[in-house]
Amino acid sequence: MPKFRVIIQPSASAEMEVALLWIAEKNAAAAVKWFNGLQSAVQKLESFPERCPLAPENDFFQEEIRQLIYGRRTGRYRIIFSIRADAVHILHVRHGARDYMQPGSEA
Repeated sequence: MPKFRVIIQPSASAEMEVALLWIAEKNAAAAVKWFNGLQSAVQKLESFPERCPLAPENDFFQEEIRQLIYGRRTGRYRIIFSIRADAVHILHVRHGARDYMQPGSEA
């Protein structure tokens, strides 16, 4: 089975850090556990990323946009990514309660 390279874009990396700091304000141990789990979920996209459904934003962009949901209940995050050749590009990591992205809107 071919493996994909996983590339985390700067926008996604920054969003992951913001989320980590926000969670850490309430519970540092939970934040570390959350972040490690998120990193693991992202790295699992190296195998068969097509298993993830198209993101609701897909219709607004020229390239195919997919999502992986990470977390539970009110702590759900959407890992938004595209597949380009042999690489998975992590574009954004957004809290599930946030509005969907659209071209020209704030990411």
